[in-house]
Amino acid sequence: MPLNACILIKTTPLHTGEVLQKTRSMKEVRKAFVAYGRYDLVIFASSLDYSGVRSLTSAINNLDGVRSTETLVEA
Repeated sequence: MPLNACILIKTTPLHTGEVLQKTRSMKEVRKAFVAYGRYDLVIFASSLDYSGVRSLTSAINNLDGVRSTETLVEA
C-alpha cells in the first residue's frame, strides 16, 4: 500500500511557477498547485515507503527557488 504525503513549499519570489512545473514532472507527484498564504505550493505525492518520501523531499529542496518545505505524511 502506498504512503501518501502532502508537501508544503515556500519559494523565492518570482520562482513559484518554475518550481511548480519541475515538481509536477516528478513521478511521485499526484497533484501540485499554487496556494496563497504561509506556503506558495502544495504537493500531494505517493511513494512506496518513508525512504521514497525522504528522497522526494530532498529532490524538491534541491530545486532552485525552493526556500523550505514541510512534509506531512498520512498516518
